[in-house]
Amino acid sequence: MTTLDITSPGAQAAPGDAVLSFEDLTVTFGTDFGDVHAVKGISLDVRPGEVVALVGESGSGKSVTSMTALGLLPGNARVGGTIRVGNKIVGRLDSRGLREMRGNDVAMVFQEPMTALNPVLTIGDQLTEGLQLHGIAYGKQAEARAAELLRMVGIPEPERRLKQYPHELSGGQRQRVVIAMAIACDPKVIIADEPTTALDVTVQADILDLLRSLKEKLNTGILLITHNMGVVADMADRVAVMLQGDIVETGTADQVLNHPRHDYTKKLLSAVPRLGVNSAAPLTVDVSEEAPTLDLRNLVIEYHRLGKPPFRAVDDVSFKVMPGEIVGLVGESGSGKSTIGKCALGLIPAHSGAVSIMGHDITQLKGKQLKALRKRIGVVFQDPAASMNPRFPIGSVIAEPLEVHKIGDDRSRRRRVLELLDAVELPRSFYNRYPHELSGGQRQRVSVARALTLEPELLVADEPTSALDVSVQASVLAMFTSLQERYKFACLFVSHDLAVIDMLAHRVVVLQNGEIVEQGLREDVLHEPREEYTRRLLAAAPVPEPLEQRRRREARHALLRELGDDVAELQVEDDYERPTLRGQGNNGPTPGGLYGGQ
Repeated sequence: MTTLDITSPGAQAAPGDAVLSFEDLTVTFGTDFGDVHAVKGISLDVRPGEVVALVGESGSGKSVTSMTALGLLPGNARVGGTIRVGNKIVGRLDSRGLREMRGNDVAMVFQEPMTALNPVLTIGDQLTEGLQLHGIAYGKQAEARAAELLRMVGIPEPERRLKQYPHELSGGQRQRVVIAMAIACDPKVIIADEPTTALDVTVQADILDLLRSLKEKLNTGILLITHNMGVVADMADRVAVMLQGDIVETGTADQVLNHPRHDYTKKLLSAVPRLGVNSAAPLTVDVSEEAPTLDLRNLVIEYHRLGKPPFRAVDDVSFKVMPGEIVGLVGESGSGKSTIGKCALGLIPAHSGAVSIMGHDITQLKGKQLKALRKRIGVVFQDPAASMNPRFPIGSVIAEPLEVHKIGDDRSRRRRVLELLDAVELPRSFYNRYPHELSGGQRQRVSVARALTLEPELLVADEPTSALDVSVQASVLAMFTSLQERYKFACLFVSHDLAVIDMLAHRVVVLQNGEIVEQGLREDVLHEPREEYTRRLLAAAPVPEPLEQRRRREARHALLRELGDDVAELQVEDDYERPTLRGQGNNGPTPGGLYGGQ
């Protein structure tokens, strides 16, 4: 496949300048069904103090490429070409050489910090482990260095945090800890694999500020792997676009994002939802005289903990969803969005207040009455794979609501399933396939089909597109809009992606810490926000255009300073002493552990 290189002359570094380089890299996996060519002869360099973004959809070969730099591919992988980290050729290193390289020369920031951190070790133990394994510091000195690293990445009270476990920190704090671990041994290059995918928009903005500060102050090269074009515009100096194991286009961020030449790059960019562009059409149904499909009045939800006072997750929340209307419920993690959705489904009880669905107070219903009402409600979960029985074929997955409510016979159920497969634009041949045989986007379409099986009057969708690639997300959202116009169901759409809400919703409810801070028509809340918190959320949402994103970032920093908040950045003191490796004698690195292990 031909690569379109639109980099200006002289922009490419000489091989000796790069802190990370891939030259004619190929990766092939041997399987029972033949060889799978995951990476097909790509070449890419990362220079000191530079961010190179490697973008593409799932299965394009991005993460496989990054794993070759640390020697972390499984045993059935055959790697060709040359991978250099600094002046080391990875393919020539033995196990000891790889252990010494990891952490010292190259480090990794993974997508999900909870899987990168050991849940049974304290934050302090995990930070000092790398320092001790690489002979940088021991004992009290290692603890002091660990506290210094946490302070550098903006975690308050670092000495106290060292004694805590990963589950006691928020998602953003855990990601900062992973970044602190990555910079502990002052590596030449950091590979950041989707470092913000699971984070809220404001936390994402803070982490990107932190990574940007890292490369500016420590002159660290960063290979950023992502499918979020807004993150690319915010961070990248250069961009490489991957498709099916090939790099199809390279250039500066401005060239690739503003003047793409390859059709695949154009397709990715056209699929990105943008605030103020392709907003949802105004609600055409006259709902002034109709009763609400969902009516929450003074809702309070509490979680009771043994020996502790109850935790109030939702406090005095009131809003309505009218027939044929989509209401977007937005806010950061922990704001109470999903809790409200579960309460509306009758999955968790309300402490006080009322949840009325089609005129019935769900908090007062039990048994057959509750089951009859749930028949009129559909639900789409965030993770489609986790919400399907892996032993059931797709036909049975979609037909399950019909069987639960004893509707129809086998022939009518099959006919209904085939109609729904047509509606969500999936081949009828999928009827006998199993969930693991489908892609993420296809599984999410199956989830929507199952939710619509009983023609619900209310649909609750909890982050249904957050884990999908941008082009898959665009097709699922287009399908969702078409189905909503066709079936006219009311919908409570939970999301932290404001551009998605702008594309779908007629009205928006903004939550913070379990309370509503603002609600109203979409065009008022998202385009003319009145409340400070809504303005923060909007200011943190990245856009896929470098100059515009730089302007938005500067405006966000100005807003934060105006509101008295700190701007997230790497706190490197003037007298900061870079870690240096001690002698490799009896005190040198030992096998095992996060950095030393294979």
